[in-house]
Amino acid sequence: MVREALGEEAIIVATREIENAVGGTMHQITAAIENDRRDDDDIGASDSWLYADDDDDATVIEEITETMLRHAVPEEILDQVISCAAVLGLDEPRLALMSAIESLFKFAPFPDRPSGTPIMMVGAPGSGKTLATAKLAARYLVDGMDVAVITTDTERAGGREQLEAFTRLMEIDLKTVKSEAALKEALFEYKGKDAVLIDTAGTNPFDRENVKTLARLIGVADMDPVLVLPANTNAEEAGEMGEIFATLGVKRLLPTRVDVARRLGSLLAASYQGGLSFSDISGTAKVVDGLSQLTSKRLTQLLMPRAERAKMQNARKAG
Repeated sequence: MVREALGEEAIIVATREIENAVGGTMHQITAAIENDRRDDDDIGASDSWLYADDDDDATVIEEITETMLRHAVPEEILDQVISCAAVLGLDEPRLALMSAIESLFKFAPFPDRPSGTPIMMVGAPGSGKTLATAKLAARYLVDGMDVAVITTDTERAGGREQLEAFTRLMEIDLKTVKSEAALKEALFEYKGKDAVLIDTAGTNPFDRENVKTLARLIGVADMDPVLVLPANTNAEEAGEMGEIFATLGVKRLLPTRVDVARRLGSLLAASYQGGLSFSDISGTAKVVDGLSQLTSKRLTQLLMPRAERAKMQNARKAG
């Protein structure tokens, strides 16, 4: 099938078994054209960045290493990415990085139609949970779904008011709950909704009592808790956060503030150390801009954009 799609020179560079939405398994296959530098007209403008010409004095591994170091990626993850890229043996830095990311990390975007399981946004204070909740609610509303929003954020000044401003404009039901019992009651009331989204108060992952409080909320019902993480978080702390929230049943990671982050090692660290799947991504502070699906291709673009590469080339020439 790969050769029918890509030609006789195509090779399979990675395979991975993943769970599908109904609890079964499926196999994901990553393939590429070996030693084939195609013209932009052949591959389309959207993919041309993968095949940009490289300097003669910069090898694939050197460029990927520079990229990982520039993004402050922890050493253990850097070594894994480099080892994977070396095994794949591809001669395009971006393609090699994308294939390594595809092999090492998991991606699980929000479903087009929720299964009925409430989606709960969790994370440290100020991580962007309320905005992410509003963006996801807007997406499902535009798709014609019956959406309800619940907030447990009763302590932060203006927290409920901010979410209420969004939901009022979208004419979406909003309930504020102050206890696990109240949350359970609200979920029962919204049982017939197509999508139920829960915004939570900020949780300090390094405070045991804070973590226990969140654990009790997650345990109220079958939940899909999602870790909302600012991209400009310290990478080592992000890794620890990923591990801690994973113990509470969190399986997805939603990066925010990508537009104001210069180093994205935190995203790789949280996903890798917590075993979390990348879901969608929030790139701006505007609800109208929505969430976009985070794929291995998109993540590679963020880590190794053409503009950044040109800057590196100019620095090498100047040196």
